Amino acid sequence: MKRKTLDLLLTSGGAMLTIVLIAAGALLLWGYNFTNNEVHNQLARQEIFFPSAKTINTKHSENYISRSVQLPYAGKQVLTGAEAKAYAYKVQMDVYPMPFHGVYAKISAYAMAHPKTAKMAALVTTSFRAVTLQGLLLQAYAFSVFGTLALDGALAAFCAAFVLLVLTGLGLWHVRKVPVEEEFPHTGSVSTAKAA
Repeated sequence: MKRKTLDLLLTSGGAMLTIVLIAAGALLLWGYNFTNNEVHNQLARQEIFFPSAKTINTKHSENYISRSVQLPYAGKQVLTGAEAKAYAYKVQMDVYPMPFHGVYAKISAYAMAHPKTAKMAALVTTSFRAVTLQGLLLQAYAFSVFGTLALDGALAAFCAAFVLLVLTGLGLWHVRKVPVEEEFPHTGSVSTAKAA
């Protein structure tokens, strides 16, 4: 096979792979933007706000972890995945003092076994709402993580495309320098000299 032909094949393969990586990077970047916009818009419609720093420091004052999770977002509206995760933790801490630590399945089962307890019926509703809100917030967080992974993938694809673009350019430069008659693998005769 002619060396020039092989170089042209490898260079055009590199060029095609560069185009594929650029397209993949663009799609991943679009996925990142779409995910972040959707998470932001869905959370903004809910109008969920963290309590003020003063409230966070007094309420659940016995729970340092709960305060440390919420304090960075004190008074802010929940608009990002990280904020949604922190607020979901707040909800979990809010229902923790309830019977069965606010676990809906256990409270509901207990209420069904003791149907005449009006207080348990109210706790079932509260627990269900809390668990539902917590699940929705954690789903928003999960989608924001997918968005972050898409951004990382886009950056990796663009970096790989840049490297391949440089290699493709070097390949084209090399094609111009290779003589037309050169073969691959090299078939020239090898002379051996014996040491005297």
